[in-house]
Amino acid sequence: MIFTSQFWLSLMFFAFYFSWGIFMPYWNVWLVSEKQLPVETASTLIAIGLFIRAASTFFLYPALSAKFPAGTLLKWFSILAALLSLLFVPASSYMTLLMVMIVFSLIYPIIMPMADSAGALLMKTEHIHYGKSRSWGSIGYTVSVFLIGIATAMFTNTAILYMLIGSLVFTAAVASFRTPSVLQQSGDLRHVPLRQLFRSRRFVTALIICVLIQGAHAAYYNYGVLYLEYLGVNNIWTGVILNIAVAAEILFFIVADRFLGRVSVRSMFMWAALAAVLRWALMFIFPSVPVYIFAQVFHAFTFGLAHYAFIRLLNEEFDSSEIPAAQGVYSSLGMGLSTAVLTFGAGFLYDIEPRLAFLSMAIVALPAVFISFLMRKGKR
Repeated sequence: MIFTSQFWLSLMFFAFYFSWGIFMPYWNVWLVSEKQLPVETASTLIAIGLFIRAASTFFLYPALSAKFPAGTLLKWFSILAALLSLLFVPASSYMTLLMVMIVFSLIYPIIMPMADSAGALLMKTEHIHYGKSRSWGSIGYTVSVFLIGIATAMFTNTAILYMLIGSLVFTAAVASFRTPSVLQQSGDLRHVPLRQLFRSRRFVTALIICVLIQGAHAAYYNYGVLYLEYLGVNNIWTGVILNIAVAAEILFFIVADRFLGRVSVRSMFMWAALAAVLRWALMFIFPSVPVYIFAQVFHAFTFGLAHYAFIRLLNEEFDSSEIPAAQGVYSSLGMGLSTAVLTFGAGFLYDIEPRLAFLSMAIVALPAVFISFLMRKGKR
């Protein structure tokens, strides 16, 4: 039967990351070109959105996950995100854009930890292959980045918003259709105090590592497209170059379950940290398109390996009722707050000299190499 839990999760990842492939690399570009905001002002809006995302995933998501099933949350938050994206059409002034960005950032990014929590729960209860399904998220990201590159070349950057709206409608449709029964059950729901999660030293250590490694993507996520424009790359080739990173990520997730089954979480984090330092250092030392392209391959490790290691750790450390809260903390601190803080710093450095933004990311990632050695083996 085609509509298995594995298939549904793969489709959910594909749909969400299709929209994420538009929002993450191109939203700054849209704010600058279509709303005529200076780069620094647009970066401030992005950073504020990241702070709201961090607060939402840290406080709102764990609270809601203790009261409502994962499938219900995915459905209604996807619908709300699609509706809220329409508000960007009439928004024109800075204050209006700020208000819409705050509300949108409260709802839309939280779908990411919801989908990951659903994957972790299905991995624990139905023994699905997380890496296999997550690779479809990377494929969705790849397809959207490729299509948005063509669309902006043909129809200008106006196409960015309308493609985002369409992709969110698609995400809402997937989230509402044939959700696995285990994600609609409320029997195992309970409030999980944060202090209960932080009793796990491995969780705390892994969280610090992810704050450094994932946060160090701030310059790339927010200024990667602008940097390619700075290097003289046109819109179509920008989409192709961005897709190299996602293609590497796809290959990683396809083979991860097969080849990393016996590799320790500590080792995975160490290699991810080393790759992060090398990737951002290369972009600082060699400001050229060929080196940018080569460095894109490292995304399989700087994002893919670090993310996979953390999902593995959740499965090893916590039971099903604790996973959503732990996932919320990870998304808030590891992929939200750290990126928000570093976006401010990277934006300041980018205005001085674009390469300095990437040097700062290499410096941020460096401590993660040493912290990886401190991670304990075994549970708790």
